[in-house]
Amino acid sequence: MAVPPSVNAPSPPRRRVLRRGGALALTALAGAAFPGCGTGRGDGAGADGRVTIELWHGQADTARAALRRLVADFHRSHPHIRVDMGGGVLADSMLQKITAALASGAYPDIAYVFGSDLANVARSPQVVDLGGTVGSAGTPWKNYWAPARTAVTLNGRVRAAPALLDALAVVCNKKLFAQAGVPLPRAGWRWRDFVSAARRLTDRGGGRFGTGWPGAGDEDTVWRLWPMIWDLGGDVIGDDGRSIGFARQGVRALEVVEDLVRDRSVYVDPKPGGEQMYQVFQGGRMAMAVTGPWQLPDIRQAGIDYRVVPLPSFSGRPVTISGPDTWTVFDNGAARVRAARTFVDWLMRPAQDVRWGADAGSLPLSRHARALPRWQREARRTEGLATFTEALEGARVRPTHPVYPQVSQALGQALVSVLLGRSSPAAAMRACADEADAALLIPR
Repeated sequence: MAVPPSVNAPSPPRRRVLRRGGALALTALAGAAFPGCGTGRGDGAGADGRVTIELWHGQADTARAALRRLVADFHRSHPHIRVDMGGGVLADSMLQKITAALASGAYPDIAYVFGSDLANVARSPQVVDLGGTVGSAGTPWKNYWAPARTAVTLNGRVRAAPALLDALAVVCNKKLFAQAGVPLPRAGWRWRDFVSAARRLTDRGGGRFGTGWPGAGDEDTVWRLWPMIWDLGGDVIGDDGRSIGFARQGVRALEVVEDLVRDRSVYVDPKPGGEQMYQVFQGGRMAMAVTGPWQLPDIRQAGIDYRVVPLPSFSGRPVTISGPDTWTVFDNGAARVRAARTFVDWLMRPAQDVRWGADAGSLPLSRHARALPRWQREARRTEGLATFTEALEGARVRPTHPVYPQVSQALGQALVSVLLGRSSPAAAMRACADEADAALLIPR
């Protein structure tokens, strides 16, 4: 169980995922009466012909600084377009902000929208279809990693542009493995190996944990379970579209969590975002962290000698999850739409993409970007970055389904009940299925 960490807190993560409160905003968004246009009346061009577009970027700290540098370069090469980065909020609160903005008619030209939120945001008629943009961009659309393409495609239409790409893997503290006499894992290991290693790496008397798990019940808690469910043959939504597709597989996945809890080898972080969990890892008191490439800069700064290995599986086949986020474009007049398309196209091109990825802690959106010398240098310089990138070959994404947040919330509650020892996997999954299936039956 969780104990208060005694290490110094590092900088907060570069990005966080959807919180529990998001479902309320989704309800408001679905019922909002959208005005016909935004704040930029007419075609959006000024008297001097220059077009200003508003970008709600959602970033903080390092990523915000990296984006500012990119915007400055864009201004030099596109003097007739001005990108205003002044508005918006951090990505965690973007859904609520966009909901209110669409209802009032005062919305941005581009916003950073989580992939798991896109299905609901794209229900607004003000969201611009980007099929033509990505179809004519400098990088062929099929050259983008499959998770990046899938996350922005709804019912065969490209409703946003990929903004960020990541994947989950396991970061191992090499020193703790050596001290415990446990060999470092290799690709192809199984979840039973993970549970066994976590048990052997745990020293309860010394305050050392084998691994950790976010326990707030939010999306950060949930998305670590989907690779297990997919590997077992399950899916988020069943084939009939009216029930979950993981009632049986979810029990088996939760049994892995139960094993970790029974062994007392898992640090359960009760706060959203997993900051305490990462503090424990960076303080040298956790041996394995299931995380993404965004965490590597903090791990390196903490002086941890580490190795990144692919996620374990039940089958021995490589399986992981990617959580792409998006640049979603809104209609504020023809000129501003053209300018927004131009900026998004420019930002996705490999030369800019590798700068964004290297500076902000994400993965290249396309294979062309991965092949560039700058990314190759970054991969050689940063231990584990190549492992995360290779994982994209078989990565899957959460479905772009309007009811996904409710399904996630139900599974999050089930996970927390098992993490805290309050429920068995079977009982937790029955409660999850009841709640999620009820949400799927509601007409949308």
